[in-house]
Amino acid sequence: MSVETYHLTWQGIEIEVIYTPKKWNVTAHLELRSLHPKRAPLPITETGYKSHFHPIGTMEAAEGTITEQVTAWLDRSAQSEAWQKHIEDTRQLSLF
Repeated sequence: MSVETYHLTWQGIEIEVIYTPKKWNVTAHLELRSLHPKRAPLPITETGYKSHFHPIGTMEAAEGTITEQVTAWLDRSAQSEAWQKHIEDTRQLSLF
């Protein structure tokens, strides 16, 4: 079982991506973890950690590198109303 590790920075958040193309010979596995700030929310996870299982070969059949695909996933998810609200809420200063 080969494991590939990547690092990327998305909107100022350092992210570790661990990709296992063939896990248990039945599935592929992608893990994302916010490293800095630690456990920073991402548009695909409020906890800063995401474990995603998918069919073997899915990532390889798609266009772009693993980091390009993850970045595109984050960018698409960042368009959601929930993420936009999160961004707005974190920009506003709170007196309480």
